[in-house]
Amino acid sequence: MKKSAILLSIFCFTFFFSQKNKNYLQVGYASICCGTPSEDPVINYIAQFQKKNKTKQFEIYRQSGLGREGEFNIYIGIDALTENKKNKFISGLKAAVSSQNAKRKSNSGNVNFDETQIVTKADLANARNLTIYKK
Repeated sequence: MKKSAILLSIFCFTFFFSQKNKNYLQVGYASICCGTPSEDPVINYIAQFQKKNKTKQFEIYRQSGLGREGEFNIYIGIDALTENKKNKFISGLKAAVSSQNAKRKSNSGNVNFDETQIVTKADLANARNLTIYKK
């Protein structure tokens, strides 16, 4: 009986205190006429950052169905990063987004990123069409 109570409490403890981000960065993909740009440059940057800095995998969500032409947002969890790594990550993400926007065609969509806009877990709880991003 004691063993089962201990196992149950350990299971509940790990489930309750598992890593769940509370703050997310939002990257928006908008369309002008001919569909949204690819999320590959941003996802590739995230993968390179993880590998280079040996961080845990980022918790990433995708919200689709935001417009007629497939507009969507990506939310990247940043709570596992230290303040220094968070600043590095944000500056690199800004560079990846601006590079992607600079290379786009004039009539294609663009990528929006504002580092001052932090989305909370409570905001995402009310979001529709939200899925875990897997690539």
